[in-house]
Amino acid sequence: MALINSAAENNITFVRPAYFIISGFIGIPNIRYYFVFLCFIYILSVVGNTLVMIVITLDHMLRSPKYIAVFNLTFTDLLSSSALVPKVVDIFLFNHYYISYNDCLTFMFFSFTLYAMQAFNLVVLSFDRVMAIMYPLHYQMRVSHKLILSLIAFFWLLAITLTLIAVGLLTRLSFCQSVIIQSYYCDNGPMYRLGCNDATPNYIFAALAIVLVLGFPLAFIVGSYCCIGYSLSKISTFRERVKAFKTCTGHLSLVAIYFLSVIFVYAFGRVIHPNARIINLSIATVLPPMLNPIIYVLQTEEIKESLRRLEESQHTTKIEKSNLKVRINLA
Repeated sequence: MALINSAAENNITFVRPAYFIISGFIGIPNIRYYFVFLCFIYILSVVGNTLVMIVITLDHMLRSPKYIAVFNLTFTDLLSSSALVPKVVDIFLFNHYYISYNDCLTFMFFSFTLYAMQAFNLVVLSFDRVMAIMYPLHYQMRVSHKLILSLIAFFWLLAITLTLIAVGLLTRLSFCQSVIIQSYYCDNGPMYRLGCNDATPNYIFAALAIVLVLGFPLAFIVGSYCCIGYSLSKISTFRERVKAFKTCTGHLSLVAIYFLSVIFVYAFGRVIHPNARIINLSIATVLPPMLNPIIYVLQTEEIKESLRRLEESQHTTKIEKSNLKVRINLA
């Protein structure tokens, strides 16, 4: 113990545990039913996001900048669900509570990067909508494939950089006391609070990351819709206003699902039971990737039209094959 204290005080070496214990759902009654619910959500998320990605890939009419952003959103949602849900189910359903130090940091890296990208994807889609409504005649000139791809690449780089810094700051901490993480995954906040040495840089960066990942996207989106509202107010007829606003309903639904759930958890997290907070936070994390493709299929006319075209094309192909077989038999 003297050696540990000396190392912590002099900041010469860092005490890194062989493993962490993730204790988020331990002790909650009937929690196995919740894991069944998580598996159901995960399956729907994989099927829904894969379907939207396939539709966008197959339909050449959906190669616009907007649907590049939608494709990236569904791709991120698919990776986000796959990085989180199977591991959480494995940890708590099969009692694999122990996770090695390096595996925990890797788990945190992928979870945080993909969660941040979900918010940044909404920023890209918001930018697309505000440009489409404010500059309808010059939209194709202003919003090019190259611009959207550049924005997406920038936000991927930003998300990865932020997460790498958070992980790097964790590696400078010594964990000489508890190794029990009070969360359902390797969460940055509960982890750096376990450190024995000064965690001030971790705390400051965590606050900065919240501003960049949640505050900036929300402020940009709110500002975008203020501009959209101003542009719509200048449209002469009510019918045209409604028609233009309908192009934003899908995106607004995604924004509401993502931000309202997170705001609820952080606003009431201190007054509700810790178990309830963990469950609410996990739902806020896994629900958006499942609901996003459903919303886009139900509220986006281009996606519905594309599905109809693909269905008709498949039906026509079957008829042609059937006619070909008939001709071969007659010959």
